This record gives sequence, structure tokens and C-alpha cells, in this order.
Amino acid sequence: MNPAPILSVRGVGKSFGARRVAEDIGFEAGAGEVVCLLGHSGSGKSTMLRIVAGIERADEGDVSIAGQRVEGAGIFVPPEKRRVGLVFQDLALFPHLDARANAAFGLFRSARREALRRADTLLEMVGLAAHRTSYPHQLSGGEQQRLAVARALAPRPQVMLLDEPFSGLDDRLRDKVRHEVLSVLRSEGTATLFVTHDPDEALRSADRIVLMREGRIAQAGTPDALWQNPADLDVAGFFSPVSKLPGVVQSGKIVTPLGTRPAPGLAEGTPAVIAIRPRDIALSDAGMALTPRSVSLASDGLHVAFAPADGVPHGVFAVFDPNTHIRIGCTERIALRPGHGFVFAERAP
Repeated sequence: MNPAPILSVRGVGKSFGARRVAEDIGFEAGAGEVVCLLGHSGSGKSTMLRIVAGIERADEGDVSIAGQRVEGAGIFVPPEKRRVGLVFQDLALFPHLDARANAAFGLFRSARREALRRADTLLEMVGLAAHRTSYPHQLSGGEQQRLAVARALAPRPQVMLLDEPFSGLDDRLRDKVRHEVLSVLRSEGTATLFVTHDPDEALRSADRIVLMREGRIAQAGTPDALWQNPADLDVAGFFSPVSKLPGVVQSGKIVTPLGTRPAPGLAEGTPAVIAIRPRDIALSDAGMALTPRSVSLASDGLHVAFAPADGVPHGVFAVFDPNTHIRIGCTERIALRPGHGFVFAERAP
């Protein structure tokens, strides 16, 4: 039997005036689990985090923490009694307190010696033991992030809420700090709700992803599930650029100039589209001849945009091995890798 979740959100809805920002939202997070609320700006993810924190009130639905309902019909537990930790993009560290005092700040109900001992333990966990007497302005951006997490963890919250706290860091530092912070949260057994708009960050960080779109859940599941089995064309395109090849279902397949894919569940004659990720394309002597209109080298490979052609109305974007020799204007033959691409019914305009 699976243990009861630490955080449970069920059927939550929220409106601001006539604008509906959340509709029937539900998810759970267990001890030491990182659940990512992912979506574009305005998708409702930060509103949901604020509802869990108690900063906003839901119009309907329930929120429970460690089996206690903190939000629901006739029930509202204020933020300070929910045992949640909060870390926002604005870290709000106290500039007049050193790192040790910042980390101990939330332990005002504890004896001073006990509070400082807890602060020292957390500073050690986040790699700041050597900076106990440093003030926030003396710390790097990544160190400030870790200090903010230590301060939020000090009262032993059952749920940690992170609202894009790493977005102000450069890419390499963000990956390092995020890994360190989430490792500490997992080791503490803290259920973590992590808001981001960055799909790569969600794929790298989360145990489960809740992808939101216009106030609703577009798809929820493990990172692998959302990457391997996107629910629709928009989900596929959220995690990676996709090229779209139109076709019609014939004998259970969709046939395009670049290749054929099975179309399970779609009726004969259904207009459909194959969504192709950049690495789903390969050079092939038997492939379709297309002309590159842009070629650029990036850290993940050679980026090539092929011009539109008959049967390929929007062109194709592909990423190849960086040692591949392709030139603008020189025709190349390309094909869909066997078993790659996602088939969806064509949406009505």
C-alpha cells in the first residue's frame, strides 16, 4: 500500500472577476517527492502555488497537508499554520542578518541554542557552513538561493513551495544550484511543489510534472511519460520544437513524403498530422530532397531549417551531429527515423 500523500489538491477552481484562472485542478505530492507545476505565463501555475500556501483562497475544491484539510468548504487555515516553506524568485533575505541568523529566523519559538544548532545543520547541508557569518550581499547568487532554502527548511515544513527561485541564475549555475537544493529537500523528506515555465528544468528536476494550460491540466505524469507520450500536439510542442507533416489516415497509417507512421485510434480517412522533433530526422539516400535555408552550429548539434516543399508545407527543423556537413542551398535527402514522430488528428481551424 502506498503511503498517504503529504500534499493533496482536489478539484480546485479559482476566478479573478470574470477571468477563470484554475479549473478542476488536482494533484498529489509525497514525502521527498518533487512535483513541478509547468506552463506558460498565465497558465495558472503560480495561482495554484499561492492557493496551496494560503496566500490566495480557492473558490472551490480541497487542499490537504499531511492529512489535514487546510482549504475547503467552510475551512481555511492561514499560511502561518500550514507548515509550508516558501521560496520565491525574490528571495527576501534580511540584509542586516548574517547567514546563520537568516537561517534561524523562522525558529523564534525555539530556544536560541536549539535554533542556532538547527541553522548550523542546515547551512552544512546546503554547503554554506563556511559562510555562517557572511551577510547576503557578500554571497553569490547561488549561495543566496541556498540560504533562502535553508531558512525555509528551518521550521521543518511538510511542504516546500518554490516559485521559479532559480530563474535569476545563469544556465550552468542554475543547474548546479537546483540539483543541490532539490537533493536537500528530498533528503529531508519534504514534499516539494516547484513552479517553472522552463520545460527542460521540469524534465531534469521533477518526479512528476503537472503541465497547465489556460487554467486546466493539459497532462500530468512522470517526465518520461510526458516526453514519450504527449497527450496532444500542444503538449508535444511545449517540450520541444516540432515540425508538422500533414496527411490522411490510410489503412491505419499516415503517409507523408518523409515517412509513414501508424495512426492507432484514428478512423480511415481522418486528416492527421505527424509531429516531428528535431532529432527524429535523419539523412537518407532514399529520403525526400529538401533545401536547407539556414544552418547554424549550437552546443547540442548542427541546427538546420529546411525550406517548405510539396507535402511539407511548413518546412522541417532538424538537429544533426555537429560534424555533419550541410550547406545552405545544397539539396539534402532526409527521412523520418523509423518509429519516431507523434500522430494526432488534425484540429479544425
